[in-house]
Amino acid sequence: MHLLAMMIVGLLIGAAASAITSKSIPVSGWLGNILAGLIGSWLGQSLFGTWGPRLAGISLLPSLVGAIILVLVVSLVMSNMAKRN
Repeated sequence: MHLLAMMIVGLLIGAAASAITSKSIPVSGWLGNILAGLIGSWLGQSLFGTWGPRLAGISLLPSLVGAIILVLVVSLVMSNMAKRN
């Protein structure tokens, strides 16, 4: 049950990061949002710590910042790769 809760929180964090940046991870739809949310959560909590409100074991504010960073970096890399082709 905890894994499902983490996936739902990851989906919400990834969707929020995509909405804030107006960009998305190349894997489309909910799967990309879950990946962005979970990987962004790991990144954000590694860089900024585990402060703020928590849901399903995920610190929401650092996770959102990490997901925003991840979405921006991935979209920048993908756009640069597309320009080269």
